[in-house]
Amino acid sequence: MSEEIRPNFNRNLITFIFLIGTFVTILNQTVLFTALPEIMGDFGISAGTGQWLTTAYLMANGILLPVTAFLIGKYTTRQLMIVAMSLFIVGTALATVSPSFTVLLIARIIQASGASITMLLMQTVFFIIFPREKRGAAMGLVGLVLAFAPAIGPTLSGFIMNQFSWRYIFLMVLPVAVLVLILTLIYMKNVTEVNKRQKIDMTSVVLSTIGFGGLLYGISIAGSDSGLNATLWCIVGAIGLTLLILKGLKSEKPMLEFRVFKSYAFVLSTIAVVISFICIMGPQTMLPIYIQNIKGMTALDSGLILLPGAIVNGIVSLVAGKIYDRIGGRYLGVFGYILIAASVIPFIFMDAQTALWIIVLFYALMLAGISMIMMPMTTEGLNALPDHLINHGTAMINTFRQVGGSIGTALLVTIYTKVSNHASESGQFNEVAQSQVHGINYVFIGVVVFAIFGLIASSSLKSRKGKVALSSK
Repeated sequence: MSEEIRPNFNRNLITFIFLIGTFVTILNQTVLFTALPEIMGDFGISAGTGQWLTTAYLMANGILLPVTAFLIGKYTTRQLMIVAMSLFIVGTALATVSPSFTVLLIARIIQASGASITMLLMQTVFFIIFPREKRGAAMGLVGLVLAFAPAIGPTLSGFIMNQFSWRYIFLMVLPVAVLVLILTLIYMKNVTEVNKRQKIDMTSVVLSTIGFGGLLYGISIAGSDSGLNATLWCIVGAIGLTLLILKGLKSEKPMLEFRVFKSYAFVLSTIAVVISFICIMGPQTMLPIYIQNIKGMTALDSGLILLPGAIVNGIVSLVAGKIYDRIGGRYLGVFGYILIAASVIPFIFMDAQTALWIIVLFYALMLAGISMIMMPMTTEGLNALPDHLINHGTAMINTFRQVGGSIGTALLVTIYTKVSNHASESGQFNEVAQSQVHGINYVFIGVVVFAIFGLIASSSLKSRKGKVALSSK
């Protein structure tokens, strides 16, 4: 964009609209964690089924992010933001009045459609409206919002559910989303370049949906369905992804640019980011179940117990970005994963009598480790790419973070379901609660294993100093 037209828009106002809009949409990734036990009771569903409210939201993000990259080049900033917030509002309103789990799941997918557009559009717009010397501060704000919003979600929902039902969680965000839409209609300016002749590659969209969706569904049903059925779905997903990659490599302008993975540093950084997302989503799914179902505490109690971790997450995210400019991403990634593994170990030995201060302390330490990885490792990967591949790298690392995180979370929930059910059926424990705790223990063993792989990926990187992240968590 030329300098002559930069004064035609209010940069601070556009920044405010995007930050608030993105905060409220990303908040919905984790806002149902604390409410999941009550939703399970209302609709008579298992934890494996209930986790689809989060998994489907993340999955829809992952599938739609590549499409959003195309939409940004075809439609104006204002048009896309209006569509994004409208979709989010419709999904939120539908979730509020949903009469069944199926309707609630559909509502979550509609919400995710709007969120995926908002998230990627914000990153692209900020890269345009801020000069190079100010992008660091801008991306620091983005990192704070995208780190703090998912972390604060369980706490906010806990406060609401202490007085009302889970439906009021959606009523809480609805007026904020409407306000963002009104501000967009009045103040949003078009800042991205548009090429209306671009045509969407529907074949790639279908292959992406089959590939990522097949893998996720196969892993998700592994805990409750036959092994053969789950394996078949995983095979279908693998075939879809293989065809998508082959098609992309043959195309001059693919929907997903897999050539970014020619960079060894980008591959390792993407792995580190995906694993860190799994390490945060797994515990955020399990701990509210433990606190409410095992400890017999309220949703508000659950939210308050997780609140210190959310605060630590936001603070460390800001600090980590500044440290990255000095020492690079490798050392932050290594230390972050060591901290994650060390802080998760106490949860492996957790039982029904575990003191609450242990949960508060080690959960906060775990989120501190996550914050040392998310933004710095994203930056590390993008810094390894040439300038003309930055946009493709941003879309790719966001896509794999969402989809990989969804698959990893589904895998951890499957572990919980299988272990707890086996312990209960075999009579290993006298009470169902003890069997559930046993399943949760194994989930955290899985988190430690993931953290070890993340540590290997981070330590394999060369230390490099670079620009502040062009992407975000």
